[in-house]
Amino acid sequence: MGRSGLTRRRALVTAAMAAGVPGVLAGCTGPGTGGGGAARPSAAEAARRAELALLRRSAAVSGVLLAGYDEALAAHPAALGTRLAPLREAAARHVAALTPPGERAPATASTGARTGSPDPGAGSRAPGTGSPDGRTAGPDAGAGPPGAGTASGAGAAGVAASGASAGGAFPRGVPAEPGAALAELAALASRTAAAHTAALVGAPPESARLLASVAAAGAAQAYLLGEGGRG
Repeated sequence: MGRSGLTRRRALVTAAMAAGVPGVLAGCTGPGTGGGGAARPSAAEAARRAELALLRRSAAVSGVLLAGYDEALAAHPAALGTRLAPLREAAARHVAALTPPGERAPATASTGARTGSPDPGAGSRAPGTGSPDGRTAGPDAGAGPPGAGTASGAGAAGVAASGASAGGAFPRGVPAEPGAALAELAALASRTAAAHTAALVGAPPESARLLASVAAAGAAQAYLLGEGGRG
């Protein structure tokens, strides 16, 4: 074979190799393949998932406060019903607003407490009949709070970390004295507002506005349950 034949063969081989290089490179450097594994989520998808997780945690935090209203209303329907009913409804709206679209709101308390059904015999309990320190057991005494084990982000885990995780809104049971129950609810509302405020850090704009609104409402509830509701 002459020199011209060898030159032509080399040219054909070189062209074939060049044509195959892009395919080889694409197989080696494709996004998130990891050698044949599942593709990594895009930045937008990762941000969406993070926002949904934030909303779920925040809904669970407000759910603890809602459970507190339910438990207090069940234990003291006559003494606290008028005062707590509107605050309880506001807390329920907060939970609904924070729950991601298409998902169910976190469970809060027993069905009887959610519907406002009085706790049979609650009004007739004497101090000391519910627990050694005079507390009455709430509907969810001994149960974990809504969303327990899911709050891993900043701020939204504040309520659970501050004591609600020990067993619902009233870990030791609802105080037998209505005034003491109000004081504990005020503290819980304050912690809830602080948790939502802390969760604002890094939250997307729309969720941040919602969290700020709910936090402000929680602070107002704490005031109304405490000094602001007296007199």
